[in-house]
Amino acid sequence: MVFRNLELEVPEGEQVAVMGESGAGKSTLLHLIAGLDRPTSGAVRIRGRDIASLSEGEVARFRNREIGYVWQQHHLLPEFTCAENVMLPRLVSGANRTKSLIEAKERLDEVGLADRAEHRAGELSGGEQQRVAIARALIGAPSLLLADEPTGNLDEATGEKVFALLAHLRLKRGMTSILVTHNHRFAEACGRVLQLRAGALCKV
Repeated sequence: MVFRNLELEVPEGEQVAVMGESGAGKSTLLHLIAGLDRPTSGAVRIRGRDIASLSEGEVARFRNREIGYVWQQHHLLPEFTCAENVMLPRLVSGANRTKSLIEAKERLDEVGLADRAEHRAGELSGGEQQRVAIARALIGAPSLLLADEPTGNLDEATGEKVFALLAHLRLKRGMTSILVTHNHRFAEACGRVLQLRAGALCKV
């Protein structure tokens, strides 16, 4: 059992940082919140809805609509253009392709990559690829943003820029956010810092 009687409540609009040693279960926690993993007991409620009780299809639709997810690895398709990568979640949900492309380009503009929309993702730098991943996470206008070590593969200067961009976009959109990070400075910039230890969360 990874967690024991773990409780986490995040008010709407709050930004929470989760820290902990490698293997403590930080990524598993985000996976449970996003409905990528299922809890063996308990509930995971987002805006009052227990996503742990939904079918796989219902969870996928809920996640596509309500949750933006940024991983440490950008998980872009290198042979696709940046715009195509960003619009993929909208296409999966059955949205109109033309409207999805327009929205994808708007999101790329938000992250400062409007001029790279037609470039293949594999042609971009690591920092640019992560910004594309952020744009993709925001394509459905989610209410909750989950970020799992989003700067972990970047150099210090690029990581600073990516974190600042995430913070700016969260405030601009009024999103609730849970950030997993090893960076103490980034964590302290969040509204609340929690430590995951021995299967439980405690305030730092």
